[in-house]
Amino acid sequence: MSESAYGKSSLDSLPKVISPTAHGIVDYCHAAFFFTVGIVCARTQNKAASRAAFGTSGFILLQALLTDYRLGAKPVMSFETHGKIDAVVAASSWAVPLLFGFQDTAAGKIFEINSLAEAGVVALTDWDSQRAHEERETA
Repeated sequence: MSESAYGKSSLDSLPKVISPTAHGIVDYCHAAFFFTVGIVCARTQNKAASRAAFGTSGFILLQALLTDYRLGAKPVMSFETHGKIDAVVAASSWAVPLLFGFQDTAAGKIFEINSLAEAGVVALTDWDSQRAHEERETA
């Protein structure tokens, strides 16, 4: 995943300390976090943020369930592809509050911070699809 059209990325020099299994745990926690954000936003009458949070939670959960790693339920997506999608989520999460109209709220800050957190997880994950598949097979 690190090789781009422009050559090696500066992210290649970071240690890959998050295994595919650990990444799966992060994914399910991430989905639960955004589900909780959705509930809190619904209770505070921030409907746009609630919809965005529930949508994000559902997307993360579905992606996790369909990934070929130890915690995936139906492995139809390689772990490397999962990583590419995560990179897009990291790059675009900050824009969700702008698109849904809640950029100047606490919920908006959560999505902005999520971009940074997600980028960190992407940078530190070992995206080796073969390793992910082997971890799944030995579980």
